[in-house]
Amino acid sequence: MLFDTHAHLDDDRFDEDRRQIIEQCKAEGVELILNAASNLETSLSSIALSKEYDFIYASVGVHPHDAKSMDNKTTEILSDLAANTKVKAIGEIGLDYHYDFSPREVQKQRFMEQIDLAKQLKLPIIVHDRESHGDIMDIFNKMNVSGMGGVLHSFSGSVEMARECLKLGFYLSVSGPLTFKNNVKTVEVVREIPLDMLLIETDSPYLTPAPYRGQRNYPGHVRYVAEKIAEIKGLTFDEVARTTLENGKKLFNI
Repeated sequence: MLFDTHAHLDDDRFDEDRRQIIEQCKAEGVELILNAASNLETSLSSIALSKEYDFIYASVGVHPHDAKSMDNKTTEILSDLAANTKVKAIGEIGLDYHYDFSPREVQKQRFMEQIDLAKQLKLPIIVHDRESHGDIMDIFNKMNVSGMGGVLHSFSGSVEMARECLKLGFYLSVSGPLTFKNNVKTVEVVREIPLDMLLIETDSPYLTPAPYRGQRNYPGHVRYVAEKIAEIKGLTFDEVARTTLENGKKLFNI
């Protein structure tokens, strides 16, 4: 009944046991997985993975880390890849001011180009936002994203930002850090935001939840995120799992 709406199962950390891990998480109740791309190479590998497993879907897009590698043909290539029926979103795209692996102006330009592509293709966007909240919201307003559909993955903003995103029709996705003892801000967001606008994810192999923090993450651990939401909101695990599953299916047209 669980939908891991953001994983990277094509990551090389799964090269030794990918098939085993996928079969394991399926047996543990993970009904759907969205494998998110971060560049052209992983867009191709995400599609390949989605073709191999009927319950895995893909996105295509270029992460802000790789924005500097984009050229004027990149969006054309992404558009062609998005024609595959298993591709359900453009992403992950956005801004990352923590590492600044690409110049910030380049990140912003390529982010806007990919938003425009998603609009043309009528696909939702998966947004990466790290220490760039103000510019993310400025671009949302500039690009008039209201109603186009999307999700801020592994949301790390404030309650106030969350409310502004909801006004634009965006879902908020939470991941392993929600389970960390010191993550007061995300707990407050989950408490305040309606369940019908929340998604759950692992960001595998990253952001492993407690009690496995520090180990490789995998989609089966998404249940710990659902359990934490249930605890915060005073709901049952089944209510959270079922609602976030339906939210993800609605957003990604599955």
